[in-house]
Amino acid sequence: MKKHPIIVIKLGTSSIVDEKTHQPLLSILALLVETAVSLRKNGYRVIIVSSGAIGMALEKMDLERRPKHLPQVQALAAIGQCRLIALWDQLFERLRQPVAQILLTRNDIADRTQYLNAQNTIGELLNMGVIPIVNENDTLSVAEIKFGDNDTLSAITAGMVGADYLFLMTDVDCLYDKNPRQYPDAKAIEVVEDIAALDADVSSAGSALGTGGMSTKIVAAKLATAAGVTTVITRSSKPSNIYSIVDYAEALKAAKRSSTTDLGRESSKTLTPPPLHTRFLPSEHPIRDRHFWLLHGLAPHGTIYVDHGAAGALQNRAGLLPVGIVDVEGNFAQQECVRIVEVTRRKPATSSTDHSSGPVTPASQPVLSRTASSFGPLATNHASFDGPGHEIGRALVNYSAVEIKRIAGHRSVDITHILGYADSEYVAIRENVALLERGERTRPVTPVASALLGGHTAPSPGTPTTPLANS
Repeated sequence: MKKHPIIVIKLGTSSIVDEKTHQPLLSILALLVETAVSLRKNGYRVIIVSSGAIGMALEKMDLERRPKHLPQVQALAAIGQCRLIALWDQLFERLRQPVAQILLTRNDIADRTQYLNAQNTIGELLNMGVIPIVNENDTLSVAEIKFGDNDTLSAITAGMVGADYLFLMTDVDCLYDKNPRQYPDAKAIEVVEDIAALDADVSSAGSALGTGGMSTKIVAAKLATAAGVTTVITRSSKPSNIYSIVDYAEALKAAKRSSTTDLGRESSKTLTPPPLHTRFLPSEHPIRDRHFWLLHGLAPHGTIYVDHGAAGALQNRAGLLPVGIVDVEGNFAQQECVRIVEVTRRKPATSSTDHSSGPVTPASQPVLSRTASSFGPLATNHASFDGPGHEIGRALVNYSAVEIKRIAGHRSVDITHILGYADSEYVAIRENVALLERGERTRPVTPVASALLGGHTAPSPGTPTTPLANS
């Protein structure tokens, strides 16, 4: 175990305020504060990701339900955030534990400098013995810059600071293979090694106050485990279980390290079972720092379709050359993030008049001007490849969508002839490319708010299309 392990604890609105009365659930919050302070005293560093601002405002303004209009929601967030952080401060002050408020939107981490500033600020707060309390800045957030839900925010926070554990607190003990409220024989899922193969029940409806559910927690677990973070789903009404679960997980790691000895094998058999929970094991090849930021800190503005040769070159740590690009979709500018999707290039029809493979000259390809009018929408019919393909990563590109459309399939030496200039021989240099691990490519990448339908995340491939559990 490293000197100061970091634990991120995420609490949803339904764990902070009563769904009907909107009164703070002081008993749960007080226990969570005691647990966090105890962890701090025992050498852990703690970060809390807290929902609940809008729920707190509903009680203050005597409103029965969350409004639907965005300006009203943003106004309530401004009212409730004051009350929420004040409540946390009052509770922690009883135990003389300083806290700090950090409000984020996706825009705050989309810029690399701001991402590093957030990372450094949280790190310095932890060094000072402070417990940061993170929430999405709902007062400023609109659909285009929202994380979508605080489950996703907590996973990105955990990845950003290199956390050891992420606890997603909810109203059930763990995941089950069936709804335990309907099926008494439902079996608990205690350990998940491969999330892509997970077959769990997510059929309980989400709370009226929150925006998440069990499906969003599974997505968050995918993001966090990809960054090397052990992720745990457990009951929010028993926050003291966090300590027991961490102790058990650390003991398992120690036993595994010494499993080659008889003493190690014996100790792993005599561990006291922890409270019921679901533990998602971290990736053996985690995505760190800049690559994590590229994959999950940025919202993609378009898609570049590449052939198998280009995908293989990227795997071998080469940059993305225009010759391997099959097609382009979307409207994006230089230095914006795009998806990279591997496809099978369609073989062109043989024609005696086909000169597409020959050299390109300024006469056949007019020089582009980098004016605003160059960035028009692209009509892509995908006639150049077969099948839907699969996403293999993200990249920051050196050329706009229009420019890449023109140079796709051509050699780098032809860029100047086609565009009239050449900023780089690469469409994306290797340090600006982040690839998903092969085992991760069936996993969805960071959801964005536009994928939310009525407060629920759109199902990803392989995810049951059933209602969500409480946040």
